[in-house]
Amino acid sequence: MSITFESFGLNKALLQALTTEGYTIPTPIQAQAIPDVMLGKDLLGIAQTGTGKTAAFALPILHRLAENRVAPLPRTTRCLILSPTRELASQIAESFKTYGRHLGFKVAVVFGGVKYGPQERAIQGGLDVLVATPGRLLDHMQQKTLDLSSTEIFVLDEADQMLDLGFVKPIRQIVSRIPAKRQNLFFSATMPTEIGKLAGELLKDPVKVQVTPQATTVERINQSVVHVEQGRKRALLTEMFADDNYTRCLVFTKTKHGADKVAAYLEAGGVQAGAIHGNKSQPQRERTLAAFKAGKLRVLVATDIAARGIDVDGVSHVVNFELPFVPEAYVHRIGRTARAGADGSAISFVAGDEMKLLKDIEKVTRQKIPATDRRNDKSLGLLDQSIMAAGVGTKATMPDREDRPRGDRGPRNPRRDGVKPAHGGQPHRQRKPAPGGNREGGRDGGRDQNRGHNGDRAITNVTPFDPLAADRARSAANANRPVAAPKPDGEISRRPRGRRPSNGGKGYVAKA
Repeated sequence: MSITFESFGLNKALLQALTTEGYTIPTPIQAQAIPDVMLGKDLLGIAQTGTGKTAAFALPILHRLAENRVAPLPRTTRCLILSPTRELASQIAESFKTYGRHLGFKVAVVFGGVKYGPQERAIQGGLDVLVATPGRLLDHMQQKTLDLSSTEIFVLDEADQMLDLGFVKPIRQIVSRIPAKRQNLFFSATMPTEIGKLAGELLKDPVKVQVTPQATTVERINQSVVHVEQGRKRALLTEMFADDNYTRCLVFTKTKHGADKVAAYLEAGGVQAGAIHGNKSQPQRERTLAAFKAGKLRVLVATDIAARGIDVDGVSHVVNFELPFVPEAYVHRIGRTARAGADGSAISFVAGDEMKLLKDIEKVTRQKIPATDRRNDKSLGLLDQSIMAAGVGTKATMPDREDRPRGDRGPRNPRRDGVKPAHGGQPHRQRKPAPGGNREGGRDGGRDQNRGHNGDRAITNVTPFDPLAADRARSAANANRPVAAPKPDGEISRRPRGRRPSNGGKGYVAKA
């Protein structure tokens, strides 16, 4: 006989919401965790993303709050859930609202990047459930807009990601303000030493639930590696999307700037793509993610932090455009596909300087990933040239910094370089080289004196610097300068504009 949600004895309002959502059979982590959490026990859950762990703690928490229903005090919360990212926090809060739609609980989410006032007003009347990121939560605590002295249940989700983001110390600060008598739920996909230590500090005689072995990957994911030069990865990525099987793809980069560049490059190649990372405002991130979920974008390019908590059904492929520095992050990345029993593929582009990272990943996942070689592929070079030509003028499609000629930083000042300004004014004439070399090299050389400020334009016909001639010219100019009329004794004259006082900035004093 299979286990159902009804067999747990959950509140009828919760069962009604689950029926509306079409959920009848719990996932393995839900089947193991829900009964113990309903009894008020502490829990240590080791599970990857996509295993249904949000419902594994949301359902029993809502059940417990409903069984002991009390009005929350102003500026307090009965349940606190910490999440490492905005996206995951929003997703958790939405799950609580969905499952508790017939219970009428007050649920709020607070995170950085948005206005402080609306969050303060949401907390002011008291909450049943608060989902927060550590940084903004500490802000509210310091401003005394939030009091944790009445918190009964504490949940720490994605604990290993908290460690990666440097949140362990803030977590300890937050926990010190919560009553010692509470229920603790601790979830992590992996268990590094520091996270194990933190779990030991928080949990009291916990029930341990482990759905998958530590740092192993989902068996349904078809993993592969492509060896390719760093400069041709974008062309290879664009080439892949000529295949219609790449229906909804998540691409990972290591940096925010890199995510923007890859998304712009794909757009220039005719592929609908968007980027999501920490430098995007929250509304921008929400719009891009919504477009990806709705199928308006075929590709979502993201950094590890921004992608944490993204729960999108039907991701056909995950592409590691660049390998992560931490092998465990690879597990999180590829776990975005093959969710809810579906199949999926994970492809990793590996340049020459990433071989060590690949070996570390294979060591952690305990498997050799099949590889193909696309190095020295001329077709990728031709494709890259055509896409770069189509995307000329966009900042994001310019060559990588390491691929540019040394010193070439592009046009920095249209006026200085003689280009007609965008507002329609007349172009300024180019400046003549200063005596003694260019501005960067200066009189003493520094850089090559025959190179201009862009590093690749030679300056010719430069007159050699003659210090004696310069002194003679300076003396002649001083001799022809008119002498100011004398001032009365002790009177301070008005400081000439553009000249520096010779007496330490106290003004010019007329001599007797």
